[in-house]
Amino acid sequence: MTKLPHLDLPPLRAAAGTVRLPGSKSISNRVLLLAGLSQGTTRVRDLLDSDDTRVMLDALRALGCGLQTQADGALAVTGLGGCLSQHQADLFLGNAGTAMRPLAAALALLAALQGGHFTLRGVPRMHERPIADLVDALRQLGCDIAYLGNDGYPPLQLRGQAGGALQTWREIRVRGDVSSQFLTALLLALPLACADADSGPVVIAVDGELISKPYVDITLQLLARFGIAVERQGFERFTIPAGSRYRTPGVIHVEADASSASYFIALGAIAASAQAPIVIEGLGLDSIQGDIRFVEAARAMGADVQGTPGRLTVHRGAWPLRAITLDCNAIPDAAMTLAVMALYASGTTRLTNIASWRVKETDRIAAMAAELRKLGATVTEGADFIAVTAPKVWHAASIHTYDDHRIAMCLSLAAFNPLMAAAGSEVPVRILDPQCVAKTYPDYFEALFSVAQAAASDIPVITIDGPTASGKGTLAGEVAARLGWHQLDSGLLYRATALAAQRGGVAPDDEAGLARVASGLALRFDGERVLMRDAEGVEQDVAAELRLEQVGGMASRISSWPAVRGALEALQLGFRRLPGLVADGRDMGTVIFPAAPLKVFLTASPAMRAERRHKQLISKGISANIDDLRADLEARDERDRNRLIAPLKPAQEALLLDNSGLTIEQSVDLVLGWWSQRGPF
Repeated sequence: MTKLPHLDLPPLRAAAGTVRLPGSKSISNRVLLLAGLSQGTTRVRDLLDSDDTRVMLDALRALGCGLQTQADGALAVTGLGGCLSQHQADLFLGNAGTAMRPLAAALALLAALQGGHFTLRGVPRMHERPIADLVDALRQLGCDIAYLGNDGYPPLQLRGQAGGALQTWREIRVRGDVSSQFLTALLLALPLACADADSGPVVIAVDGELISKPYVDITLQLLARFGIAVERQGFERFTIPAGSRYRTPGVIHVEADASSASYFIALGAIAASAQAPIVIEGLGLDSIQGDIRFVEAARAMGADVQGTPGRLTVHRGAWPLRAITLDCNAIPDAAMTLAVMALYASGTTRLTNIASWRVKETDRIAAMAAELRKLGATVTEGADFIAVTAPKVWHAASIHTYDDHRIAMCLSLAAFNPLMAAAGSEVPVRILDPQCVAKTYPDYFEALFSVAQAAASDIPVITIDGPTASGKGTLAGEVAARLGWHQLDSGLLYRATALAAQRGGVAPDDEAGLARVASGLALRFDGERVLMRDAEGVEQDVAAELRLEQVGGMASRISSWPAVRGALEALQLGFRRLPGLVADGRDMGTVIFPAAPLKVFLTASPAMRAERRHKQLISKGISANIDDLRADLEARDERDRNRLIAPLKPAQEALLLDNSGLTIEQSVDLVLGWWSQRGPF
């Protein structure tokens, strides 16, 4: 996948449709660890596929767990049964707190009892996230843990000798006011210390008020599914009985992520109508996740949310939204979305009890304050609160995401500013490093674009026209990849029409017959594959056939027929989809997208184009004569320039690009530079 430095979101004006959410990160990594510690095999359904779960899976694999994806998509995890099979490992855990904290606890205990030497490390930001309170609690048990960098932070070294003992008779004390993940890590790991019925129970006492209590509830419910019945007194004391052993439930389902749902609940409150709501599948009001309480906060701000098991339906209620003051201890992650909803509210929204934001993937209070101010909002921040007042004037903003998935996702909703901005003052929003969403929701932007709506004139288009074999398709593909946009290779549409006509026995001079073929064309682009559906509805990859010279020659001839061009025009216009389009062909800038803000026309010489085509064909094992290729290209140029309908010529505003002596990278950089000059960022 091409690394996107940024993704530009044009002004968005409405939203409607259905999204299916990925599995919960919090549940996924807890389930994976519990399955890895259990005896037997656990089949995990609907597991989240993300950066955080991948590092947990890599760690379990390194520790000797069996992992097998089954035919129905479930993951079969064969656990260790509480016994190490590998006593040494160097584990890289990225920026996944849901992997670092519980694995540190589990491996510290296993090393102390069974012997081992483990190193746990991550990305630089992980080495800035505190872990001292968890380490201090584990040291109370007698675990040997050393800091390999700064005291109080990863990376960690965990060591122990076989046959060791733990001081389980001592009450283990842990702070609860920094991160609930410390308590969760202990709860997930400590059954390892009391599997023996003679060992006695283990007691955890929480110092200070526990934050993020709903996440601890998730932990307790999942432990119960794996046979661990934790006794508790409120959120102050937790007792793991002697003889506790992890037992696989056999099959376990990971429900959709409630934190991820917050973006689409907010989207419905901001941009959906009663007739066309946002429907969220995979999560209902009966969710075990604490972040489902985001629904209550969204309703307080004006959202109309209805729920059934496994489904939420959301549309706008009050408008503008209502400002609220809310203690967000119960929904710390989802509360970030409320800060963005405040951009669409009357008054000042104040979110309190969010000190945990400061020790997440970044200092989220400082980061959100900085980025919301860029948009024009008035923001006040404190040690454990943020207050946001909507902009009076919206500004086009380049959002720094700090390698934090939630900042990227929630601030993408600022692109709906046309709903609050004065007419004519709508602005785009740039998301820097958009692929950081892969931490929990790799397909977030695809899901957003599937339900978001924009005026066609707001969806940017870059056209790249030029003669045959000028490299416009390659250039357009690279530009589209760098921008994260769609690509329209219009030449492939004419080639597909020619191929379908050849297969159907339609002559090149049968204009009406060719138009019928063009109007019935069923094409789907999938990366480098071009899938064409036949009369029986069977899809076939025809990418290689479309590049054959005889197909290209016929495509050039039939493109002069007005009826064929008319049949394909609507199909070409339909490629203009969010977030943008790079269209290449011979008349993209002159006929199909005459209002495109950037038009490029390639002017490579026939000799250079013939040489490129010759190399391309030879590399694919297709014999070709370079002189014949040049003669054919010159004949096509003449035919394309002199046809009555949409002759090949630069658009009046087109920038000419002679790429004869340029690499593809140099050409791409030129086009992107021209595009950057036209934007607000």
